[in-house]
Amino acid sequence: MPAKNVEDDGGSPSSKSEQTRALILETAMRLFQERGYDKTTMRAIAKEAGVSVGNAYYYFEGKEHLIQGFYDRIAAEHQVAVREVLARETDLEARLAGVLRAWLDIATPYHEFAVQFFKNAADPDSPLSPFSEESEHARVEAISVHRQVLAGTKTKVPEELRDVLPELMWLSQMGLVLYWIFDRTPGRERSYRLAERGARLTARGVALARFRVLRPLVREVHELFTDFLPGMTKMMPAPGRRPE
Repeated sequence: MPAKNVEDDGGSPSSKSEQTRALILETAMRLFQERGYDKTTMRAIAKEAGVSVGNAYYYFEGKEHLIQGFYDRIAAEHQVAVREVLARETDLEARLAGVLRAWLDIATPYHEFAVQFFKNAADPDSPLSPFSEESEHARVEAISVHRQVLAGTKTKVPEELRDVLPELMWLSQMGLVLYWIFDRTPGRERSYRLAERGARLTARGVALARFRVLRPLVREVHELFTDFLPGMTKMMPAPGRRPE
């Protein structure tokens, strides 16, 4: 699709810019899937999209930033996809299972692509890492979904854990994502089963957290991840504080 089709729509400069950006991102995702992440250059993406190389770099500073665009898109689509289940369900297990299933549904078309760039994302120094500074926006958006999961549940959530549980739930989701990347079962059936069982265990854990004696353990697990995972310290609020 040539870029001129994007720019001749008579829309506002802002809409043209967004459409051009979306075109470059869509083209990059397709080429990454067809040729592989490492073998796809920004020049090839620009040529295929029908824009200049300079224009491609104007919207995305490099291939890593295109992946960040992909992360942001998945996060935004997930926010929309979970609205129905969060509006309908009040049971914590059902809410969380619905949220995890929605993510798997959205990610399905990108499975092979995710496998290709995982070796880059697994590098803790890579901007593609889900814990990197560059991934912060998508990470915060994903965690906000889990805040919504807890906010609308009939399960009593201790006030002192309302800040830490969404981050721990997101980390659990990252474990599901890792399993999904390596899942070769038809329709990623085992990933969906893992989502269901993970939601059940998480719901039970949150329910048990109503017992005061167990709350320090939850905070200790939270602090463990805060101390040892890159990017988490900046993201997570200090104990007893709510994010502004």
